[in-house]
Amino acid sequence: MSSTESQNIRILDLMESSGVKFGTSGARGLAEDMTDYVCYAYCLAFLQYLLESGQINNADQVAIAGDFRPSSPRIMAAVAKAVSHAGCEPVNCGFIPTPAVACYAMQRGIASIMVTGSHIPDDRNGIKFYKPAGEILKNDEQAMCSRSVAIAPGLFDPAGHSLVASLPAENSEANHEFVQRYLDFFPAACLQGLKVGVYEHSTVARDILGEVIEGLGAEVIHLGRSSHFIPVDTEAIRAEDVILARDWSQQFELDCIVSADGDGDRPLVSDEHGQWLRGDVAGVLCAHYLGAKHVATPVSCNSAVEKSGWFNQVDRTRIGSPYVIAAMDKAIAAGAKNVVGYEANGGFLTGSDIELEGRKLSALPTRDAVIVPLAILMLAKSFNTSVSGLLNQLPQRFTSSDRLKTFPTELSQEKLKPLNSSDRQQNKRSAEAILGSVFGNVVSIDNTDGVRITFDNGEVVHLRPSGNAPELRCYNEADTEKRAVEMNKLCLEILESWRQ
Repeated sequence: MSSTESQNIRILDLMESSGVKFGTSGARGLAEDMTDYVCYAYCLAFLQYLLESGQINNADQVAIAGDFRPSSPRIMAAVAKAVSHAGCEPVNCGFIPTPAVACYAMQRGIASIMVTGSHIPDDRNGIKFYKPAGEILKNDEQAMCSRSVAIAPGLFDPAGHSLVASLPAENSEANHEFVQRYLDFFPAACLQGLKVGVYEHSTVARDILGEVIEGLGAEVIHLGRSSHFIPVDTEAIRAEDVILARDWSQQFELDCIVSADGDGDRPLVSDEHGQWLRGDVAGVLCAHYLGAKHVATPVSCNSAVEKSGWFNQVDRTRIGSPYVIAAMDKAIAAGAKNVVGYEANGGFLTGSDIELEGRKLSALPTRDAVIVPLAILMLAKSFNTSVSGLLNQLPQRFTSSDRLKTFPTELSQEKLKPLNSSDRQQNKRSAEAILGSVFGNVVSIDNTDGVRITFDNGEVVHLRPSGNAPELRCYNEADTEKRAVEMNKLCLEILESWRQ
């Protein structure tokens, strides 16, 4: 790497040799595998793709931000080096949420890059790439991966460490503008009289959440701030976070607790008892408050969105924000208005501008954790009820999910193959052979993403290998929360036997 000649690196080959793979919206891998060399090459491929396709120009700015993982500052410096060598100007937006840096960049028509591993442990990290128009989609990812880049000599040592790398001085505009986005959209003092806990842990959204909620009139109680990284996954909430939320609600008599994952694009919202809301339920409530007419959401999400009757159209997609964004774009192109999307992790996307009472929230087609708790609290106020009371306005469908960690993707695909054939009847027979003795007869199987099995009593088992980690995820839906949790536990016991 430190030879006197430039190296031409094929990105597909680098993915294979480094172990740093592309998943939803970007690249992820072990932090030790995400060397400066690898991160530089990936970012250079991204920027050269944008330059050659005319999406950015030479000398354009590129916004950079990161989360609080120990490896993020180093990777941000490697990203800045790639930006400079591509002929652009790096703008260091600091440690702020992914939607904040994306919003800042999209408002200016520039690209942005977020260094984050989201909710996964801090021995891993990742890079999310944003075009001036928003997230990269699957066709962009394919174009980037098929590229080769030339790396000049003298930039890295043999281990892939930068010989010279630094970040520009921090620019606070993106942080300020993101806070102001919500203070401008919601009525002044609209949360007055509420007491809201902000579970800060290590999310880069912690200060923004507190500032916005307090700025809208609520009393904020700051909770659980951490100097080390905590991998909060909003789809698989840790047992200790369940206990913390319950205890804090009792201790401080809170109306709600709010939090987010590591990079602040997936929200956690509790009711007044400290009971965490499911992300897909939070999404339905947020969409309703915003007056959404057209909703895009993955096949894994709670069917209460259809059963509520609140929306003109609900499009079901594969799991991952690029698919939700593609569905929103298609709806908007067909003339749909008030288009939004959300995922099971709670991340909420606004595909079109939203107007309420003369105030406009500009479109932000990427996951956002800030809009969700604000909309839920405002919807509860409009119903003159608590957050738990608000949940009673929804059709009573409950979901539960969890995952088997360190479960190889290849093993997941092998085990699910008998349920994924072109023969629908064979798929049903295979599903009943695995799960029929526990859950009954299979009515239908949806292979949009993974295997979503519906039984004749209306219960659902959805199995899917994770797209960015060696994990097998299981989602369940039933008429009661107790039954959904029970189903999830039973499923995980069955799936655990697949390791044998």
